[in-house]
Amino acid sequence: MREILNFRYDDYPFVLFSMSHLAAIFFMLILILLLYMYRNKYSSRVKEGVRWGLIILLAVGELFFHIWYSVNDLWSLTINLPFQLCSISIYLCIFMLVTRSRTIFEIAYFASMSGAFIAMITPELFLGFPHVRYFQFFLVHAAIILSCLYMVWLEGYVVKFSSLLKSFFSLNLIALAVYGINGLLGSNYMFLSHKPYNPSPIDYMGEYPWYLLSLEGITFLLFLFLYFPFYFLEIVKK
Repeated sequence: MREILNFRYDDYPFVLFSMSHLAAIFFMLILILLLYMYRNKYSSRVKEGVRWGLIILLAVGELFFHIWYSVNDLWSLTINLPFQLCSISIYLCIFMLVTRSRTIFEIAYFASMSGAFIAMITPELFLGFPHVRYFQFFLVHAAIILSCLYMVWLEGYVVKFSSLLKSFFSLNLIALAVYGINGLLGSNYMFLSHKPYNPSPIDYMGEYPWYLLSLEGITFLLFLFLYFPFYFLEIVKK
């Protein structure tokens, strides 16, 4: 048991698009499909169970992350503060699910969904199956995506183009604050100081700081992609 809680990367290396990586993506897609297929068949009691199950999974996953680093005496201000996009998304989704806030949903749907999907496909992860970090990473990121889809499919929330703009500008304000924190701590939250160490799409976006401009454009395109289903349904209704 102790072996799957350590930080020895060579014992359980993560390999991009390995069978274990593809299995995690496939598992997430199955959960998304099940949530969609039964979206109109859940009783109010089951819906509450799904909602609180996601809240607990997100909270426990985040708590475990900090305990795991602390137990190994590796917790650091430069690594463990909740200023990565997916860490921010965890707190946004928990608050969204607890309060059912439409404003938080509008921000989380775009910012959290896009960030979590990219993290699932090209994760900044150094420990693979069967290390406990592998399970924590993919379960939490899948829960972020499922939380946003829960609000759409089970709670009936929708986004508009104004929601897209609200989320985009909110994300930029958050990034500006995180950039200042990186300068103070020497950290790399949101990858605003340098590229990820693992292979990622950022590798094809130019050198620092030019890849930040590329990220702005790609983020907006991803937001448009996430908005398209709502735009299409609105056109169909009209």
